[in-house]
Amino acid sequence: MNDKDKPQCDAAAQEELNGVPEEFLDDGEADSAQPDAGADALGEALEALRGDLEKSKQDVLYAQAETQNVRRRLEKDVSDARNYAATGFARDVLSVWDNLSRAVEAIPETLRDDESMKGLVIGIEATQRELEKVFKQHGVERVAAMGLPLDPNQHQAMIEIPSADAEPGTVVQEMQSGWMIKDRLLRPAMVGVAKKPD
Repeated sequence: MNDKDKPQCDAAAQEELNGVPEEFLDDGEADSAQPDAGADALGEALEALRGDLEKSKQDVLYAQAETQNVRRRLEKDVSDARNYAATGFARDVLSVWDNLSRAVEAIPETLRDDESMKGLVIGIEATQRELEKVFKQHGVERVAAMGLPLDPNQHQAMIEIPSADAEPGTVVQEMQSGWMIKDRLLRPAMVGVAKKPD
């Protein structure tokens, strides 16, 4: 086809086509049996871009999920630090509680009634109550043991005591009190457990 046979474009259309590379202009002479090399290259480039976009979307979703997991872990760590900050201190103060309890239990009734010792006895008992109140304010509470079935998560069986009155496996003696801080065991209760008499 010569220049005379080419369809004539109006001036406005020709103006729009200025600057377009020659290989993208279709002059109507392309053989429909052979695909245009430029179109194949564009198709491949488009597929590559789609693949990159899909990979980028997956990377963004993964990064968002990871960020959310890190944030949750940090929130849990902060919450645990706040809730259980007093754990070490409470564990140390439990020995003070034990000694105070022994002192209260060791006071004979004669001294409780003695006017000269009454102030001392009242002071020791008040100190014990105050210590228990402070424990409670910080989420430290005593583990229930007496009369309950042995719970290996809260009780530590030290001895078996033959008993006809109590069901086997029931706590019948508490040698040392057990304590929890919030929902964690601070110290198990050391107990004696009933067994069938021989």
